[in-house]
Amino acid sequence: MPKRASAFVPFRHVTFRSLWLATLASNLGGLIQAVGAGWLMATISTSSDMVALVQAATTLPIMIFSLASGALADSFDRRSIMLVAQTLMMVVSLALAVFAFTDFMSPWLLLTFTFLIGCGTALHNPSWQASMGDIVPREDLPAAVTLNSMGFNLMRSVGPAVGGMIVAIAGAAAAFVVNALSYIALIRALALWKPERAPRVLPREPFGTAISAGLRYVAMSPNLLKVLFRSFMFGLAAISVLALLPLVARDLVQGGAFTYGILLGCFGVGAIGGALLNGHIRESWRNEAIVRASFLGFAVSVALLGISRNFWFSCLALLPAGACWVMALSLFNVTVQLSTPRWVVGRALALYQTATFGGMAAGSWLWGVVAEAYGTDQGLIMSGIVLVIGALIGLRYTLPEFGTLNLDPLDRFSEPALRLDLRSRSGPIMIMIDYEIAQQDVGTFLEAMADRRRIRIRDGARQWSLLRNLENPRIWTETYHVPTWVEYVRHHQRRTKADAAVVDRLQALHRGSEPPRVHRMIERQTVPVRDDMPLKDIPEMH
Repeated sequence: MPKRASAFVPFRHVTFRSLWLATLASNLGGLIQAVGAGWLMATISTSSDMVALVQAATTLPIMIFSLASGALADSFDRRSIMLVAQTLMMVVSLALAVFAFTDFMSPWLLLTFTFLIGCGTALHNPSWQASMGDIVPREDLPAAVTLNSMGFNLMRSVGPAVGGMIVAIAGAAAAFVVNALSYIALIRALALWKPERAPRVLPREPFGTAISAGLRYVAMSPNLLKVLFRSFMFGLAAISVLALLPLVARDLVQGGAFTYGILLGCFGVGAIGGALLNGHIRESWRNEAIVRASFLGFAVSVALLGISRNFWFSCLALLPAGACWVMALSLFNVTVQLSTPRWVVGRALALYQTATFGGMAAGSWLWGVVAEAYGTDQGLIMSGIVLVIGALIGLRYTLPEFGTLNLDPLDRFSEPALRLDLRSRSGPIMIMIDYEIAQQDVGTFLEAMADRRRIRIRDGARQWSLLRNLENPRIWTETYHVPTWVEYVRHHQRRTKADAAVVDRLQALHRGSEPPRVHRMIERQTVPVRDDMPLKDIPEMH
């Protein structure tokens, strides 16, 4: 039996180790800044809503801008994007500190600064997550994602307490200065990292086209849709703990701010424990079993937290909740990365973050309303019921296993030699592929064509259709359009080795003496007054 790889194996890679340590410092600074912003708002505003909006201003940009950031991560150099994002956040944090030191701070100005820092996070995250596949080998990717989660939760265990001490001793402005300084290590680590850049053979996708391509890819990928749905359900229900924990500390166990800090720390300790056990659990359990156990384990934890009136019992109840939180979210993240080819992984991760944070935002509001109407304990118990439902949903929407799809480029396509003098923007292009299918194979052919249709549309085809010849029913013609010739080439370069099985099935069903015939045509919906596409190999007549 092969020896189980250590959960810390990604640390063997120098780049991952340096970036992870630098991110650790940055996460600590961000948590200290959050404490300072929350406390400063509480001192300059008497409105509870304004205090709550500090957290909303941080997370809202992630929901709004993640997809756009994912498109940038797939189209531009990810290292450069992260450097821009970190520099932006450092500058904003310094400006925030200056305004706080000079007492020239208003509630709405504080929210503006907090929102801008959230924008930097939204810009950074998809590039950072997508870069994991560039920094570590595929087999180390699950451990790398888990270590990232563990690092954040490690800082969440100590960050709020450190932030509270800094604010108490030196004020909120000092917390903002510490946060600004915390970006330096990550900026330096990113500047020293020299990733290999694959040569670009096609022009960069336009921004709007890249966003629509990401949405289309995820919409036509059943495995990704399952992950997004399950992550939304988990975020919706599991956020009840973080949303209601201040009320648990105040109302259920009759404590204060220190009690809240200890409870939050117990959740973080559980998360660290879950990260350490993650590798062993993944070797022994299937992905769906881990997700169901995480849903059910979290449900038990929130139910115990809801009925507990003892501080130490509540601390113990939060340990498995933290472990289940990391195991579920890191598994969702890894599944997205291993179920997505590199050309679209940034956009897929951005949509995953949108689904997860969208669930958390909706859940924070939902469980707050329930707690207001029925009590904190009932809100926690009801969220536990939703978590049980989320586990049962796995009976219908089962998560895929790692390694079930080979998403490396297929590389079977060779750009044909054209007689017409096309430009990269020439189009639209219509493709027709003729198959000869025996009557007894029609059912099998249609099943394969259903998969072919999904793959075509997923990779950028438009107006896909399947035609059957009325005079010779053995002839079937697959047709689709692409906007330009370069998009046709891009469409074929997106095909993966996992798609080869469908191509091979169709080739095997074809009964013609020659391979299926492909017609590549440029479309004109009006008749030009002259031939605007001269032949390449015909000399011009004088």
